[in-house]
Amino acid sequence: MKARLRQDAIVRSLRRNGTSTIADLAEKVGASRRTVLRDIGALRDEGFVIHSEPGRGGGLQLDPQSVQTTARLSVAEVFALLISVASMRAAGNLPFSDLADAGLAKIEAALPSDKLRDLRRFLDCLHVGQLAPQVDISDLRAMDPTLLPAFEAAFLQRRRLRFQYRDSKGAITHRNVEPQAMLILPPLWYLVAWDPAREAFRHFRMDRISAPEIDDSATFQRRHVPFEDHVRPVRDLSR
Repeated sequence: MKARLRQDAIVRSLRRNGTSTIADLAEKVGASRRTVLRDIGALRDEGFVIHSEPGRGGGLQLDPQSVQTTARLSVAEVFALLISVASMRAAGNLPFSDLADAGLAKIEAALPSDKLRDLRRFLDCLHVGQLAPQVDISDLRAMDPTLLPAFEAAFLQRRRLRFQYRDSKGAITHRNVEPQAMLILPPLWYLVAWDPAREAFRHFRMDRISAPEIDDSATFQRRHVPFEDHVRPVRDLSR
């Protein structure tokens, strides 16, 4: 179990049971006592008030009014919020934009410096524009939920991305590309990537991508993407 999921499980257990021992928590989350002790320390650092009662009948207790004071969102989760707001703004459908921006600014301010750095690098890859009216969107589908976490590794670590791609006629091909940018043309979302096999940029509709996997065999360099004039970096939308 990943650290974040394990720590969430510990908090839920303490809220439900009132008092729990380290041994009980370790058994519940499938981890060692030492790991649980580290998790308790991390939770305290985030603002949770967890009391320790020594001796027989004692254990750990979570203050009923205790809440975390540090945001525990991943870079991908914050990025998902930001691109959702950017997409709505680009489509002219964001009635409470000031409140949305203020809320996102608070989330960004609460992020640790390393996550904030990764978030800004992620945002540098995001562009928004307007979809041409003649583009057919009748076959629009839901996007693969594993796509954004895969993008995080691909963009931040400069790793190639493998996936299956279904074209407009339903034909399936396997691609291995170098992700360069994300492009939102509401309601369509595109991955803009350099395709080494074709030695050219390609635009892949995200709703047609499935089974994304990171290719750890090599890294790549960022390339300049020749966007059309109406496409703007998402950072410019608030100017």
